[in-house]
Amino acid sequence: MEWTGGCLCGALRYRASGDPVRVVHCHCGMCRRASGAAFMTFVHFAKDDFDWTAGRPKRYHSSAGAERGFCPDCGSTLSMHETVLADRVQVSLGSLDRPDLVRVDDHVWTASQLPWLEVADDRPRFAKISDAVPSRALSDDDSEPLRGLPQGAAGGDDQ
Repeated sequence: MEWTGGCLCGALRYRASGDPVRVVHCHCGMCRRASGAAFMTFVHFAKDDFDWTAGRPKRYHSSAGAERGFCPDCGSTLSMHETVLADRVQVSLGSLDRPDLVRVDDHVWTASQLPWLEVADDRPRFAKISDAVPSRALSDDDSEPLRGLPQGAAGGDDQ
């Protein structure tokens, strides 16, 4: 199946030729701030199956090992690019043209989940990271999130 999506204003569009590798609800504080929502859902696609078909997102280094992509015109959150998941492009669920067709695999960072939020599903929950993928989201002492780099500091390719 071909998957398509883009930003609110339509300036940025993408296409994935393969099915999602993983779909995850993230409850970490960085995802809350980046999305403006109680949690953020990412759909992972293999990097080799993914192309930007119109425009390219601007990137923000939100932590030492991650960049978040967004539309410079409308501000829509579009993507996440992590060093430890360099073989993937993660897109925000809401940016897909057909978000209703994906199935969520699990919840991560539930230790940071807002106390009033109740998600009634039977998906596995992980206090921090899932055992399905590696993560470097915490510093060496495992208690403090890594600090982001200055806004606008970007690197790597546009996927």
